[in-house]
This record gives sequence, C-alpha cells and structure tokens, in this order.
Amino acid sequence: MASGTASRSEDEESLAGQKRSSSQVSGAIPKRRSSSRFIKRKKFDDELVESSLAKSSSRAKGASGVEPGRCSGSEPSSSEKKKVSKSVSTPVAPSPVPTPGLAKRMKKSKQPLQVTKDLGRWKPADDLLLINAVLQTNDLTSVHLGVKFSCRFNLREIQERWYALLYDPIISKLACQAMRQLHPEAIAAIQSKVLFSKAEEQLLNKVGSTSQPTLDTFQDLLHKHPDVFYPSRTAKALQLHWQLMKQYYLLDDQTVQPLPKGDQVLNFSDAEDMLDDSKLKDVRDEVLEHELTVADRRQKREIRQLEQELHKWQVLVDSITGMSSPDFDSQTLAVLRGRMVRYLMRSREITLGRATKDNQIDVDLALEGPAWKISRKQGVIKLKNNGDFFIANEGRRPIYIDGRPVLGGNKWKLNNNSVVEIASLRFVFLINQDLIALIKAEAAKMAQQ
Repeated sequence: MASGTASRSEDEESLAGQKRSSSQVSGAIPKRRSSSRFIKRKKFDDELVESSLAKSSSRAKGASGVEPGRCSGSEPSSSEKKKVSKSVSTPVAPSPVPTPGLAKRMKKSKQPLQVTKDLGRWKPADDLLLINAVLQTNDLTSVHLGVKFSCRFNLREIQERWYALLYDPIISKLACQAMRQLHPEAIAAIQSKVLFSKAEEQLLNKVGSTSQPTLDTFQDLLHKHPDVFYPSRTAKALQLHWQLMKQYYLLDDQTVQPLPKGDQVLNFSDAEDMLDDSKLKDVRDEVLEHELTVADRRQKREIRQLEQELHKWQVLVDSITGMSSPDFDSQTLAVLRGRMVRYLMRSREITLGRATKDNQIDVDLALEGPAWKISRKQGVIKLKNNGDFFIANEGRRPIYIDGRPVLGGNKWKLNNNSVVEIASLRFVFLINQDLIALIKAEAAKMAQQ
C-alpha cells in the first residue's frame, strides 16, 4: 500500500510539473486575439518576432539575429528582438518577375514574321508572273512591254524588283513565302499568262499559214517537244498564239505587203488629214439660230418652274403613299408638319401663305386643306444667328402659337414642337437640333474673332 501511494504521488507531481511548464510557456508567448475582419495595420515588434519565428526556414533568411540553437518557446532578449525586428522590417529585394506584357513581347519576337502583311505594290502574283516571264524571255524590256501586272510598273521598277528578288535575302525570302501561300488555281491562272519564248515561237512558225491546223496538230507539237514548251501550255493556248502570229504576218511563209503609193487612203487618220476644214463650214442660218435660241430659253424656263414645284408634288406623293422620308437631313433646318403634308425649311427665311398664279411663295398652305381664309402672304419664319426661330404675322387673320394669338404686324418665338394654327389648319414646328447646334457654334467662333 505504501509503495502504491508513493508511486501515485510521484505521478501526480510529474503531472503538476508538466502543467507548470505549460503555463510558463503559455505565459512567455501569449495567444493573440484576432477578429474575423481584416484590418490592415502596422505590426509591433513582438508580433514581427512571432510571425518571423512561425515562418518557414526558407523565408526566414533575413532574420539572422535569431540563434539557431534557441528554442521557439523561450523568450528572446530585447537586443535580439531589435535585431529580428530590423531584419524583418528591411524589405527583401524580390526576384525579377517578367510582366505579362513583356512576356507577350518576347513571345511575339520569337514568332515568324508575317509574310503577306505588307509587300508594297508588288503582290505575290506579280512576283510569280515576273519570275516566269523572265525565265521565258531573258529580257526585262520584253517583260515590261508584254506582261500585264496588277499595277502599271515602269521599266525601272521592274528592274529594281528583279534585282531585289535576286540579291536581297529579306525580300526574296518574303516573296517566296508569299508565293507558296497562293492558291493552286491562282498559280494556274498566272502560268497561263506567261510569255512565249523564242524557241516556242520557232516551233509554231513551222505550221504553215495556208494550212488549217486543228487542236490535234498543236497537241502533237506538245508531245514531240515537251522540253521546249512551258509545262502549263495547252493545245488551245498554242492555237490562239499561232492565230495572233498569223494576223500580224509573223509566220515564216508570210511576207509583209509593201506600202501603197500615191493618194490611196491607208487608215482613218490619213483620211482625216486630207480633209479641208474650210470646206466643211456650213452657211449660217440666222432665222434657224433665233428659233433654236427661243426654244432653248422656253425649255429652261419650264425646267426652272418644275424644279420650284417639285417639293410641292413630293409632299402630295408622300401624303398619298404614306412613305415619307426622314424629317431631317443635312440641309433641313426645320420642318412644319401638318396632318396631310409636311414642309421642309432649308433656308433661313421662308414665307407662308396661299399661292396664286401671280404670287409664288415658299410654303403653300392650300396643300394641307381649305385655305380661302388665309392671306396670300400670311407670315414669315426667320432663323436668327443665335439659333432662334421667329414667326412674323403679315396677314389679316391672327396666327396662334401654342394657343397664344399673334396679331398682324407682331412676331413670336418658335420652339421645338410648337403648335402653329392658321385659319383652322394646325401644324407642328420641329427643329433640327444638330444642325442648329452647328450654326450656333460657328456664330460663337465668328463672335470671338
């Protein structure tokens, strides 16, 4: 019993010692309270020491003031705290990380050059046509005269391009890569335009001009001389070129006829040179000229009258068909819209009223409805330099603007969507705000100058 009690007491003492040591350790580094909210603030020295001790050894290289043999549970001295805080507070130079933009540039620089982006006026089809033509003829002058490129190149430009393809490695590389990207159909079309060489024309000369060769004849030529003819030649192409040679007397059995002597007319230009202009002048008929002049004036007068009445007829057509164009365009300052028709104001001043044979006005209100009570010149709408519209009543009856009467001899300002009533005819006045804003800006500039 005594031995059992002694062993129990020893166990209790050991447990009590462990509790004291744990309490001492907890007293050395107290637990820091933290909330769920993240508050960004500067850390104190003890917090810096604690965080630096909790970090991994790879990130704690800057904390050289802490001895490696010291236990994490022991309290460091004040001098060590200062060293650790200084070492932690000093920023460590971060390893240079390339920015995404720089990485993209490095990747782009490693990418191959865009071949077909910009090759100037010379296109890949032109380069291929130039190379094939030179290989056929060995003469740049013949190429300049006989080949039709996409642009009109002169002889010097063709020579410079040929020398660049031969001796400039960058241009030749770009041109070759661009030509490889051409479609096979485009390559076949280019090869069909290649000039004929002298050896090919010598073989075509053997076909007589008096004979009537068929496609089989030229097909036999292709089979007999495959090393002479260009690979893309066809029997039809040979036949067409032979016909051209025959037309211009270039075959061996053809001879050019000598020029005729004497006054024989060769072409139209020679016949024109032989004419005497003095003999071609007719006798003036003054009566006929006078009648033609009068008829011309009459036609011009009718055309002018039709042009003036065009907007009236257009208004009627729009009202009947119901297909009216937009209210405003780049020349319309305002619109006077009625129930049936609408009038476009395209000048700074227009007159309203009732049109007669002797009195022509800008806006004929008779097109809207009964206008026998309206004066021939009922009113005038003007646009001031500041962008304001005013209507002046010059008739006998009053004009109502938004229900307010404007008597004869008075004027009133018109706003956007103002209702204008003249002898039971109602209109809505609409202003082109964009165009008026430009007019105001120009007027402000002129005032500043």
